[in-house]
Amino acid sequence: MRKFLEKSTYIVVLILVFTAVISCEKDFTDIGSSIVSNTKFNTDTLTVREITIENSPVTSVTSDNLSIDPGQYLLGVHASDAYEKIEASIVSQLALSSGLQVVDDANVYASDTTVVTTIDTVFIKLPYQVVLNDDATAYVLDSIIGDQTKAFNLNVYQTSTYLSTLNPAEPSKFNSYQSNDVFEKTGSLLSATANFKFLPSLTDSIVVKRWLSTGALATKDTVTYLSSTSTLPLPFAAIPLNEAEIKKIFLDKYESSEFNTQAAFNNYFRGLILEASGDEGSLISFNFNGTVKPSLEVYYTNTVVTGGVAIDTIYKNDSFLLSGVRSSIYKMEDKTYPVDNIVVQGAAGSEAVIDLFGEDTNANGVADKIEELRERNLLINDASLTFYINESADVTALPYRLYLYKSNEDVANPVYSQIKDVYTEGITSFGGVLEKEIINEETVQKYTFKITDYISDILSDETDYSPKLRLKVINSTDLQTVTDTVFKNYNWNPKAVTLLNQSAINGAKRAEFKISYSEKKN
Repeated sequence: MRKFLEKSTYIVVLILVFTAVISCEKDFTDIGSSIVSNTKFNTDTLTVREITIENSPVTSVTSDNLSIDPGQYLLGVHASDAYEKIEASIVSQLALSSGLQVVDDANVYASDTTVVTTIDTVFIKLPYQVVLNDDATAYVLDSIIGDQTKAFNLNVYQTSTYLSTLNPAEPSKFNSYQSNDVFEKTGSLLSATANFKFLPSLTDSIVVKRWLSTGALATKDTVTYLSSTSTLPLPFAAIPLNEAEIKKIFLDKYESSEFNTQAAFNNYFRGLILEASGDEGSLISFNFNGTVKPSLEVYYTNTVVTGGVAIDTIYKNDSFLLSGVRSSIYKMEDKTYPVDNIVVQGAAGSEAVIDLFGEDTNANGVADKIEELRERNLLINDASLTFYINESADVTALPYRLYLYKSNEDVANPVYSQIKDVYTEGITSFGGVLEKEIINEETVQKYTFKITDYISDILSDETDYSPKLRLKVINSTDLQTVTDTVFKNYNWNPKAVTLLNQSAINGAKRAEFKISYSEKKN
């Protein structure tokens, strides 16, 4: 009896397995990149020729650190005949250290004793991003584009614009700053000299001369900064500031109410503007979240005098991190590009607008090509969008990655959203990285996106929402885990690329929208 039951159970299991196989063959759904190919289905590939691509200048991008902190901020000038010139500046609040005193409580003296404070030096410290050379004996500057042998002009100002984390019009919401926002200036120039000539360099130290109240040199301090990963001092830029202005604004106010709290200080000293200008030079990306952070450094010496004689000398240094609310300012020149070349430039440069399926002649809200393909009941195995680089254009600073997202193209109320494949398949599968390919024995460069799930939903009639797509420059470090369908359009990558559009004159390198599918045989 037991053997009979075991045999019966085995037969039942086999019947269920065969039933499932037959059911799966009759009732299929989209299976991503897996290709269905058997006696009942044809597998083939089609190229959608209705695709059109146009240039779209960008007026501004979100450039603050309020909802997302990019960590990276551009400073400098990059000029190219092929692309828009960019002058990138930074505005930032300063972090207040607690208990600031010019003369510490521990150094209180009798009434016949005076303390004379002398400013030794004041500068803004900007640590460069670097990589070690092959034998790890020296640093090489990183994250710089443009001509590093030519200087751009840099001026430092105090802003009178209050930098708020909350939206003044709707205080329940976060504030937001755009790359073309205007930050008003106030007071005197804070730079030691106007139009400071900024040249990136591997300078990794600064000598601070300590001065007595008599004007005599007391000593010299060599200042260096170390990262957590190397014993080599980090290269940094030091921008000299006006010592008298900094003493008046900072040291002379240390024990006033303006320095009691961070909020009071933010209202008193509303922030720094680091303004770059010029027609040549380089564009530098500074990391504000690194081990060594950008700061305003104040070095001063207290000479303790009794009866006209110096009895003590105290050397001090106060640091103010460039922290709190920060934003980038991108000043970019307008440029008109040929219609057969598509320019994608980061920061507030240019994007591409893509229409995948062409016209909707009957105005029913669905493109004619979509309706045509829906009638065929295709199973979408793979869908890809490829853009080839125009190698005859400027390719000196190609972006490593481009990004594709959806846009309703409503100027008054723009809505940006993620393409489904980003969160169903992941950013690696989605693509967009710079690749190479051999075409007719020629090595060409391209960017390819996999948009299988997105196209499958459209052609299966699961959705009629097929807005324009936008193509932009992005930094891989900004591709955080996608938690919703909303796309936040930040951009601090200034690199640019010229792509070939859909025109037939571009031959095998024209922009290409391909769909691989399975179709039931008649």
